[in-house]
Amino acid sequence: MPFGFLDPTILLLIPAFIFALVAQGKVKGAYKKFSRMRNQSGLTGADAARRILRNHGITDVEVEPSRGMLSDHYDPTKKKVRLSEENYNKSTVAALAIAAHEVGHAIQHHESYSFLKFRHALAGPVNIGSWGAFPLFIIGFIFASPTLVDIGIFLFLGVVLFHLITLPVEFDASKRAMAILRTDGYVQPQESDGAKKMLNAAAMTYVASATMAIVELVRLLILRGMMEE
Repeated sequence: MPFGFLDPTILLLIPAFIFALVAQGKVKGAYKKFSRMRNQSGLTGADAARRILRNHGITDVEVEPSRGMLSDHYDPTKKKVRLSEENYNKSTVAALAIAAHEVGHAIQHHESYSFLKFRHALAGPVNIGSWGAFPLFIIGFIFASPTLVDIGIFLFLGVVLFHLITLPVEFDASKRAMAILRTDGYVQPQESDGAKKMLNAAAMTYVASATMAIVELVRLLILRGMMEE
């Protein structure tokens, strides 16, 4: 019975896994480089985040530090922009780019950006479904139950959809971030390229995650077809 380490379809995941490793390496490399490049404005990530929020009339979002490297994120449930301590406290090109990106999500929330609303609505059900998808699929495969296998695949479809919806959300936040950084003078022309490279590298990690999810779905569908042979 093919599954797990003896399953030949596992080979499908190797290119996607390599892509994910390369993407992670690029974002870490870009961050290492641009977190050492001091920005000419002298603004820390926290300063920039608060100023951008204020300039967009957003007064109900807090900016606070977060532990862990590259732990930066926007929490729509608590309306908080959380920046890793280094980006929160330091005046670097990376800090400006990342802070502007996370505030980009806060602006999306403020403007009721449709893809962000959809992703937020999916988050709870997908989180629950992701826990059950593989156990149900494996049990169904082992005991030759097409119904359980199909339920597992259906639940995993939600995971794939979540990853796909995440792409426009992240790309739009980066687009907003670069427009703000350039138009409002947060970065000088010579710093703009660094900020863009930082954001592009981060975006590739989301593309890699979506690719991995899609390939995993294809793998499950192939295994489902093998049950009928």
